[in-house]
Amino acid sequence: MNLGTLPPLIFDMPWLLLAAVLLPVAVWWMRSVRSRQRRVRLARYAESSALRRLVMVADPDERGRTLRLVLIAMLAGLALSGPRWGLAHGPVSARGIDMAIAIDASLSMMAPDERPSRLERVKQEVRRLRAMSQADRVALIAFAGRSYILTPLTSDDGAIELFLDNLDPSVVGQAGSSIARAIRQGTELLLASDGSADRALVLMTDGEAFEPAEDVKAAATEAGVKGVSLVTVGFGTTQGSTIPIQDGSVTREKRDDDGKIVITRYSPELLEEAAKAAGGTFIPADASDKATRVRGALRSLRTAKRNVDSREDHVPRYLWLLLPALALLAYDTWWLTRRRAPNDAASRGPSTIPPVALLLLLGALPVTLMSCKQAPDPAALFAEGNVQAAIAGYRAQIANGDTTVRTRYNLGTALIGADSLKAAAELLDLVRRDSDGETRMRARFNVGYTSLVMGRTPQNPEAEADFAAARAAYRAFLTDRPSDADAKWNYELALRKPPPQGGGGGGGGDSQNDKQDEQPQNQGGLDQKQAEALLNSAAREERDVQGRKQRQGRTPPGGKDW
Repeated sequence: MNLGTLPPLIFDMPWLLLAAVLLPVAVWWMRSVRSRQRRVRLARYAESSALRRLVMVADPDERGRTLRLVLIAMLAGLALSGPRWGLAHGPVSARGIDMAIAIDASLSMMAPDERPSRLERVKQEVRRLRAMSQADRVALIAFAGRSYILTPLTSDDGAIELFLDNLDPSVVGQAGSSIARAIRQGTELLLASDGSADRALVLMTDGEAFEPAEDVKAAATEAGVKGVSLVTVGFGTTQGSTIPIQDGSVTREKRDDDGKIVITRYSPELLEEAAKAAGGTFIPADASDKATRVRGALRSLRTAKRNVDSREDHVPRYLWLLLPALALLAYDTWWLTRRRAPNDAASRGPSTIPPVALLLLLGALPVTLMSCKQAPDPAALFAEGNVQAAIAGYRAQIANGDTTVRTRYNLGTALIGADSLKAAAELLDLVRRDSDGETRMRARFNVGYTSLVMGRTPQNPEAEADFAAARAAYRAFLTDRPSDADAKWNYELALRKPPPQGGGGGGGGDSQNDKQDEQPQNQGGLDQKQAEALLNSAAREERDVQGRKQRQGRTPPGGKDW
């Protein structure tokens, strides 16, 4: 077993671990004192040689009984300290609301005036807020110059954590800051959801927006009118800070078009006005325990009853120690009683049938231990980033007979996380053939993704075949879901194909590349016009324009790029 995958061991009352040492010592000392006192009392009646003929001076089982009692005391002391380890999951009925969390992912959120950065502090508060509201359905929205839905309303902590971990300014396609767009998209997302619970939009930003304040207030007013509770949460300092930009291994300060160093400042006025316009709550940046304040602001909302998957990181395991101690104590008591009953048939030799109580106790022991044992959930391990342990967990499930397409799909997805792309592609392709519905669509998307990544790997002799597989997978996917933006973008990447690394020179190499680029069309694939129609060229061209402007250091339309 990989020691890195062992669950942590903690104790509810670690100071009681001292009892696991002191109790056995006390038991051994008392047994020693009792044995010595017995020898002294017997010595008063006769010489030792005579005593040995009259009575049994030494108990033949004295050492065995002392060892049993010492072990009982040690196990009881460990059980009293409250040992915990392992993972446990189970459905729990609770009440919650529908909540969209809009996170500012613009460059200004990388400012370190809140350590380690404003964006990291936002992530910390989101995690704390989520921990306080397990029954809430939560959606994540990232915004800068535009806003993007990262997750729909969900109770899946693994998905939320995955997107939080990967959230940075590179996720958004247009630089700048547009709070109004984030409020509108969050409102639309919440109103599109069905359910009886109230809806809330939590906006976490530094308040530095380059748009008219009237637009923000109008969006906030519309949200309030439509029944969405708005909570604006500020981050940063009014003194401001520079924005660090990572350029390879060098960190430099962000500069504007005039070459001046940019200073980004927390702007509470706009956030306060937006909250007031929506009839909501404003939580300033200097407020402590923001997550608790957000939860307090939403406490009066109407909730709906839901079953959620609760996760307990550290499961109580005291029974693993207490039950063996009780079993030993029962055995010791029975053995002592049997020896003290001379008329009992048990005194003439070892009993072949143990007492009923002891038999029941020993029979319940393995059952109880099995009920306490909880195998780690591979999905939770994968969400925590422990990919290798998750792969081992899924493989163990399959080895134990769980060969459902869901388990095999999860194993294939985990293999992608471990960069075992070829094995993942083969497994997911089998899942695609054996499944239907949503599982087939997800498997088809991931097959295309693995083939695309392998095709873009430098010095890959099978790159052309991998690109062809990626194009085939995404064509089939987009046939059923033509509006999926991620599939469109990945399909376009498969069409573009990076030039091969090294080799050849001059025009001959270029000519060969041109022939390779045309090869998918000659093999019956879509031509360029069909591909553009399938991929929604207007959205693609806009993304290309914005990407070129950001790479050239130019400001996006209508505002600054931080």
